[in-house]
Amino acid sequence: MADKRDYYEVLGVSKDASEADIKRAYRKVAKKYHPDINPGDKNAEEKFKEAAEAYEVLSDSEKRARYDQFGHAAFEQGGPGAGGFGGFDFGGGDMGDIFGDIFGDFFGGGSRGGSARRNGPRQGANLRASVRITFDEAIRGVEKQLEIALKETCNTCGGNGCKPGTSPETCTKCNGTGQVVYTQQSMFGMVRNVQPCPDCNGSGQIIRNKCSDCGGTGYIKVRKKIKVPVPAGIDNGQSVRIREKGEPGINGGPRGDLLVNVNVSRHPKFQRQEYDIFSTEPITFAQAALGATIKIDTVDGPYEYTIKPGTQTDTRVRLKNKGVPSLRNKNLRGSHFVTFVVQVPVHMTEAQKEALRNFQQAMGETSPGTGSDKASEGNEKKGFFGKKKK
Repeated sequence: MADKRDYYEVLGVSKDASEADIKRAYRKVAKKYHPDINPGDKNAEEKFKEAAEAYEVLSDSEKRARYDQFGHAAFEQGGPGAGGFGGFDFGGGDMGDIFGDIFGDFFGGGSRGGSARRNGPRQGANLRASVRITFDEAIRGVEKQLEIALKETCNTCGGNGCKPGTSPETCTKCNGTGQVVYTQQSMFGMVRNVQPCPDCNGSGQIIRNKCSDCGGTGYIKVRKKIKVPVPAGIDNGQSVRIREKGEPGINGGPRGDLLVNVNVSRHPKFQRQEYDIFSTEPITFAQAALGATIKIDTVDGPYEYTIKPGTQTDTRVRLKNKGVPSLRNKNLRGSHFVTFVVQVPVHMTEAQKEALRNFQQAMGETSPGTGSDKASEGNEKKGFFGKKKK
């Protein structure tokens, strides 16, 4: 026993740990080293056995008291609780309860009372659809209409799936619980495995004479038009949830929901980043140099903006509250950031060229082809805005 680790150390808890602390610690260690998660890993398997052994003792107040008093010697072979691996018996019902409580559905079963919940009312599955909207519709909000096939209660059988004049029978395999329990031997003893009944598919009932209209499902598909209110500010890839427009519930449960994925088309001029909008605005050299009042395109329409004299290309300005509305607060909006780009004329008349040469001379620049020898000797000429270029 000298090489055995302290049980409290195995689970990583102190000696005054509560039952809840011990249970929580065991859950963490057992999930980490479970053989199904670490197939073929002998070290993980040993650690899992070690944790199970520690939990089997520390979770039992009587065994824990003996362990605290005598240590591992209290459970040596031939002593109290001998059996199992290293003096512990995991073949009884207690260990199965431990697995069901700690892992739940991990072993394919559940805790006590699971069969009643499985056969009780359950919400139906969700349905998914998609709509495409424009960039402007995403900013302002819009209502779209979808036509989808929904399951509705069959009028012929009233939803029980049986031929008129007949009724469903209680499944004899599961006695109406919808579940069957299999017990099998494992390395840890007898393990209980709970699965849906294969005869009734978990419904607890057998339909001998199926309805000819719905084929025994109790539902028929009907094409219906659904209105989808798309809120202002929605972004590409987000979804709108329409309550109770999904699959019918089970055993009287509510219908599932309809999840509509929204695809937003690209805008030819605007780009969106979260709740802000970005765009570029071309301006002339005269507007940039002298200043001017121009109209900028925004999602709210043209916006008058006064350009300051001497504005440089790539200057960015911010238009507050001209961005995308917030989904959470309708009173909040993002901003619109505009980048000014000074355009260089491509085609000019001779008069325009002459005016530009005069401007160069007025700025102290040298016109092409008329540079002085003094300027060429220094291999320098002044730039468009009076800066020297080599």
